Amino acid sequence: MTRVAAVDCGTNSIRLLVADANPQTGELTELDRRMTIVRLGQGVDRTGRLAPEALERTFAACREFAEVIAEHRAERVRFVATSASRDAENREDFVRGVVEILGVEPEVISGDQEAEFSFTGATKELAGRADLSGPYLVFDLGGGSTEFVVGDGHVRAARSVDIGCVRMTERHLVVDGEVTDPPTPAQIAAIRADVEAALDLVERTVPIAEAHTLVGLAGSVTTVAAIALGLQEYDWEAIHHARIPVERVREITHELLAATHEQRAAIPVMHPGRVDVIAAGALVLLCIMERTGAAEVVVSEHDILDGIAWSVA
Repeated sequence: MTRVAAVDCGTNSIRLLVADANPQTGELTELDRRMTIVRLGQGVDRTGRLAPEALERTFAACREFAEVIAEHRAERVRFVATSASRDAENREDFVRGVVEILGVEPEVISGDQEAEFSFTGATKELAGRADLSGPYLVFDLGGGSTEFVVGDGHVRAARSVDIGCVRMTERHLVVDGEVTDPPTPAQIAAIRADVEAALDLVERTVPIAEAHTLVGLAGSVTTVAAIALGLQEYDWEAIHHARIPVERVREITHELLAATHEQRAAIPVMHPGRVDVIAAGALVLLCIMERTGAAEVVVSEHDILDGIAWSVA
């Protein structure tokens, strides 16, 4: 066994997994998994820079993570940073702060590397299941970008495109500094147009139509799944490998797009940090399902974080 710590710092959230990894058996025994909404990508699409308050929120979470890592005495730590820090002009401020707190330099990985980690984390448990056969199309719907990867035991093709829930919200739903509640038909159409254009790019290099099983990752997908399951509180075990039909995703998306901030915030399983971005995230999910013709999405709670942990082990 090797005790590892994996940190995934995305555009909207930062997450930690501490686990014992056994490469011989393929088992990853989870010791601690936690997530904090830090909105690191706040304003990056508009300004090209990480906001000082976003950096401080992220560093506060890193301090908490450092205590957990020390408590569990993890032997190896890997910190992976994704879309927001890839795009920012002042990313050195981010790197310097992380090194001071955690003693490890964040790796600003490419979209293709994100896809590789996501695929490993999401599909390692699915091998051998007759009811969920490959090839798999795994998509990781993040805050700033979405990664698509097709494979069956190994990655065949991958592509990252800039259609995350935070990016789509800030680009199309924010007017005079406020999120439109509810969005107008024109704003919804603008998001759809962006997503469809991005999916055109994906299809140039990733054979998404060949996949037999669609696997969705990250907060927008798990939140829609929790709503679809009628959960009164977030239940990791109920959501992991839940299968949500496209008709239910369509209903929930339309409800979220028609709701006000207060109505979305009142949904029992809604994390406060997702209230403003979940409508755009659900719409991206629906567009992906419609484009691929998938009858359902298999929701995975194991994702890039688990893939990072395996890479450390």
